[in-house]
Amino acid sequence: ALTSIGPMRAFASNSKKISTELIQINESLIEFNKLVTEYYKQLADTWSEAQKKVNVKSPDVPHDIEQMESFKRIWIDIFDNDFTELFDSEKFGENYGKLVSKELELTKHWNNISNVILQSVNLPSKEEIDEVYKEMHALKKRVTKLEIELKKKKDTNSRNVKNEK
Repeated sequence: ALTSIGPMRAFASNSKKISTELIQINESLIEFNKLVTEYYKQLADTWSEAQKKVNVKSPDVPHDIEQMESFKRIWIDIFDNDFTELFDSEKFGENYGKLVSKELELTKHWNNISNVILQSVNLPSKEEIDEVYKEMHALKKRVTKLEIELKKKKDTNSRNVKNEK
């Protein structure tokens, strides 16, 4: 009985949409978590391998500034090469692309839920508010332009009046 009055009526009727979106979000989150785990695994594995190469190439602890600079150059070169190789790899690119895609999919689901809730309580959606802001911005630009034109006309008229005297 309580759900049949006011905004709760609309919300109750839209609860199926929200439930569906939540189920889809859960499925997307599972896939997103797998992809983000693989992303960090690739980064960690590359870091580990690069550090091993650095350790092999310069096993001694640097004792002076020249040795420290040499060690830094070795470290930078190896890490730069290994991570460039990782970022250029097809496996990394494929995983990263899927990761970004899932993130966008999650955002879409959250936006859908937000819109359903906003509609249930008769509030505008983000898209509708964005449209109002765009219109306000266009009107502000138009008013500014008209004010400039009006000022120019006033200046021209005041010069003409002075010239006539």
